Amino acid sequence: MPATPAWPPKSTPRLYLEERIETGAAIELDQAQSRYLLGVMRRGDGDVVRVFDDRTGEYLARLATAGGGRCLATVEEKLAPREEVPDLWLCASPLQRDNFALVAEKACELGVRRFVPVEMRRSVVRKINNARLQKRMIEAAEQCERTALPVLAPLTKLDRLLRDWPADRTLFFADELGGEAPAEALANHSGPAALLIGPEGGFDDAERTAIRALPQARPISLGPRILRAETAAIAATALWMAVAGDWRN
Repeated sequence: MPATPAWPPKSTPRLYLEERIETGAAIELDQAQSRYLLGVMRRGDGDVVRVFDDRTGEYLARLATAGGGRCLATVEEKLAPREEVPDLWLCASPLQRDNFALVAEKACELGVRRFVPVEMRRSVVRKINNARLQKRMIEAAEQCERTALPVLAPLTKLDRLLRDWPADRTLFFADELGGEAPAEALANHSGPAALLIGPEGGFDDAERTAIRALPQARPISLGPRILRAETAAIAATALWMAVAGDWRN
């Protein structure tokens, strides 16, 4: 006998909603979401969409068009609870151009729980656009079927980050001057963790000394080549997920 098709189909559009979702609720989608569903995805009355809220989980909703090119969605059933992602923070210096938004996007796709922008002495960028970063992470979550958005922390200076560092969280920092082999260091670790990635010019000597003085800090090497900051952030996160995170499942 032929296999029963998956329901809802994998091609079903998926959207993040800021409001709390519950079965039976009627939701009016915003203009951008309505335009996406009607104009790009060619959906209309009676079609289904998957929605999630970063609070309760993911749901199936049925669409109805409204005046002015707007869509209504009636929530029919719960598909999955909000996921539990690994307890990993990614702490990284802001970067130029679109590179930092790319790091935020990939942090979401890879399963990071908290994304922390950190200002350092050699940081070229000292202001960030939180709304832009949040938008990129939402788009990534919609695409990768994540139901829990990363927490986006406010920009903080490195000295404050170190001063307030939690006693129970290991801080693996990618030191271009060398450190432990990452696979071994991460494999032998359990409990809350974080990765610290420096700016384009790397950590300066005073910063490196301050980080190494933190009892929870463990320097790691990311190999024989000097990586761009965005590459280091993505590579280190992927390595952590493979060795200590949920890629092992």
